[in-house]
Amino acid sequence: MITSNSNSKIKQIVAWQTKGKERKKAGIFLTEGLKMFEEAPASSIMEIYVAAGEEKKLFGEVSGLTELERACADKLRGLQYEVVADDVFAKMSDTQTPQGILCVVKRPEYGLSDICHGKSPLIMILEDLQDPGNLGTIVRTGEGAGVSGIIMSRNTVDIYNPKTIRATMGSVFRVPFMYSDDLGTLVEELKQTGVRTYAAHLSGEDYYGKYDFTAPTAFMIGNEGRGLTKELADKASAYIRIPMEGKVESLNAAIASTLLMYETHRQRHM
Repeated sequence: MITSNSNSKIKQIVAWQTKGKERKKAGIFLTEGLKMFEEAPASSIMEIYVAAGEEKKLFGEVSGLTELERACADKLRGLQYEVVADDVFAKMSDTQTPQGILCVVKRPEYGLSDICHGKSPLIMILEDLQDPGNLGTIVRTGEGAGVSGIIMSRNTVDIYNPKTIRATMGSVFRVPFMYSDDLGTLVEELKQTGVRTYAAHLSGEDYYGKYDFTAPTAFMIGNEGRGLTKELADKASAYIRIPMEGKVESLNAAIASTLLMYETHRQRHM
């Protein structure tokens, strides 16, 4: 059992929790909690740390385990893991209420072909989003709505930010994604392959409900504060608007994305 905060493994985890460059250099990301452990492909898990109290709960003489807890206990039995004293685990955790299990996971590698797969791909293009929760929610909702993948500008928040990972609720393991240094060029490439690109924009003349999204489609969503840059928006096949009443000028990026993704889902499953 690891009982000291000065343990080299603990120090490394703490560094990875706060330093995106260190995570990128190591080619890993971190997940916390039973749900994320259950969702993570065993082949991608590199290290597992379990709080002593959590291990006792999962494997002790305790009745009334939830279905999730039983599933995680079964999965842990087939894997190697380190037991960590509860107070040390709290030091490792990124949350105020540690969830008892932390994993170091190998980063997946995706390319444009992974995102454009299928007969009629649905792609989200995100420019310079800064809120980890927004990005995580888009990934999670995207899986539910059937997106084929997500493309992000290089200045978009790190998808491996611990807050983003939590917000995905496991969808990060199943939704292909990639960062691009030049979204404009990439949008042009998509258009050449038959993908219609739509910019969610206040200058749109028509509401999104007037468009046909059953063909290959990509939606462009901009920064929470300033929206899409003119340079990228002008690459779109069309500007589209989201109906808004009252004095509301814009919607949260995740909410706007959700409306567009599920309108596409509705059209494709009528």
